[in-house]
Amino acid sequence: MLKIDDLKVALDADAGLVRAIDGLSLAIRRGETFALVGESGCGKSMTALALMRLLPENGGITDGRILLEGHDVLGLPESSMRAVRGGRIGMIFQEPATSLNPVMRVGDQIVEAIESHTELRGEAARAKAIEWMGKVGIPEPERRIDEYPFRLSGGQKQRVMIAMTLACEPDFLIADEPTTALDVTIQAQILDLLKQLQKEQGMGMLLITHDLAVVSGMAQQVALMYAGQIVEVASAADFFSAPRHPYARLLLRALPDTSKRGGALAAIGGTVPPLWQEFTGCRFAPRCDRAFDACHHTLPAMEQAGATGVRCLLYREGADAAASPVPADAAARADVRRIEGNETALLEVQDLSVRFPIRKGLLQRTAGAFVAVDGVSFAIPAGRTLALVGESGCGKTTTGKAIVQLLRHQAVIGGQALFQGQDLFTLQGEALREARRAVQIVFQDPFASLDPRMRVFDILEEGLIALRPDMAAAARRERLHTLVDQVGLRRDALQRYPHEFSGGQRQRIAIARALAVEPRLIVCDEPTSALDVSVQAQILNLLRDLQRETGVSYLFITHNIGVVEYIADRIAVMQRGRIEEQGSVEQVLGSPQTAYTRTLLAAVPRIALPMAG
Repeated sequence: MLKIDDLKVALDADAGLVRAIDGLSLAIRRGETFALVGESGCGKSMTALALMRLLPENGGITDGRILLEGHDVLGLPESSMRAVRGGRIGMIFQEPATSLNPVMRVGDQIVEAIESHTELRGEAARAKAIEWMGKVGIPEPERRIDEYPFRLSGGQKQRVMIAMTLACEPDFLIADEPTTALDVTIQAQILDLLKQLQKEQGMGMLLITHDLAVVSGMAQQVALMYAGQIVEVASAADFFSAPRHPYARLLLRALPDTSKRGGALAAIGGTVPPLWQEFTGCRFAPRCDRAFDACHHTLPAMEQAGATGVRCLLYREGADAAASPVPADAAARADVRRIEGNETALLEVQDLSVRFPIRKGLLQRTAGAFVAVDGVSFAIPAGRTLALVGESGCGKTTTGKAIVQLLRHQAVIGGQALFQGQDLFTLQGEALREARRAVQIVFQDPFASLDPRMRVFDILEEGLIALRPDMAAAARRERLHTLVDQVGLRRDALQRYPHEFSGGQRQRIAIARALAVEPRLIVCDEPTSALDVSVQAQILNLLRDLQRETGVSYLFITHNIGVVEYIADRIAVMQRGRIEEQGSVEQVLGSPQTAYTRTLLAAVPRIALPMAG
């Protein structure tokens, strides 16, 4: 249905010509799900944009063909390409917050897409939009259709994007991280919906994701991408049971789970190399645990290892790199010490409530209140991690923002948040400034939280200047160099702007900003949701090491149960503004007491080895 032949994409950047995609070839059949996986910055999203001919102004396709049912879309005029986009090829973009128009109601945006690509108009198009909002799990779609994007949570915005794309019933779907911002129950619902559409309509799908558990449950074929090239292509069964490329094996070893609790994850050292350089050897060689001399000065071609295509010299030399299953990582189990520090609560939240006023009429008078958080209580000791889990829209992010004093002028907040005995809700002036240094937050949407007009150096330094005025300029500069090393970015990233990074790289910048002032408590709102598994392993190792070295505490808001299993000491399960259940990781995950918790855990995707054929 879709065939890509030797696709090459180049970007004109200050550092030179960036070869973002260098000779990519793949074929996707009708009704098939083809997963494209790999690290942040390797070219996955750029591939999707090239297929839709939506490259940035400084980019262009320099070679190759893109055949949709035999017709080369690269030869179409822009007027014809508009009918292809949305109508024949739909795309779910990676960052819904930047893809939705902030001054249009979400329903108007869905209706606009429906009217552009189908025969429906007016009330019929609006009814279709409401139907699809319900299908993707948005509660009260008849009311939420008239909301603006800023009134929706990150997961709800993602569902609006999915509804907008699927309502046009395209022949082929490009899904770029379609479930990244979704909780596990809605994720399961969306994935089941995509499977059903594929079965009914024969829709082909290119699934771009870093969630390997989703890949194992959805995809028939998998392509692993690194530094602009495909390095392994295999069936899903072969990829998970017998990965061939050393990079594939390392990725699978980096996944967090209960067995690695308390130890280090098998993170891949280094970063993806800059793509403006001329490569003389294997692009993965500097990070590879099986590299030999020839890897550094010989360009590897795609070789066949059984039914798997693999770009690795180990196979050209006749040495099978993956005859045995993926080995367990001994280092992950070597250190199982737990922090046995003072159990006195660093943060104690008592009966927290958050109510947003509902305003109506021309004068916007208050006509009621929406209760987002209703009587939430929990405690976090020094050096410990509390995971707050639950469905999108249940109040997790609102709880975190209330604690760090970001809702003072937007909502009515009740209860107490005692930090080292001081109520955060009553602090003013210098006392509040000191509290901000001690309590930091990593936001869910890194793009919206980074100033697009500031370089990364200035973004990170701003917090140090405001909250660490005693630090000299030279010390600040050295601190920033250490931070970018810690979060897995190259130092040249400090001189670039946020729009020059991928979603995962922007998330690393947001984490570095929170770490800069050495806080005592960090509210982590989906800090690894936009990260691939290797970088996620780096970040989780970093957070774990910082906790052991400095005693920092975390309120970890997430829907990734694998991450919870690995990093959390206690879990609080939230539903509709209330905490339904809380306890130790072992208690809640091993023996859940409420039906809601059991439903939540049942929806968690796990890597299952698919049967060949």
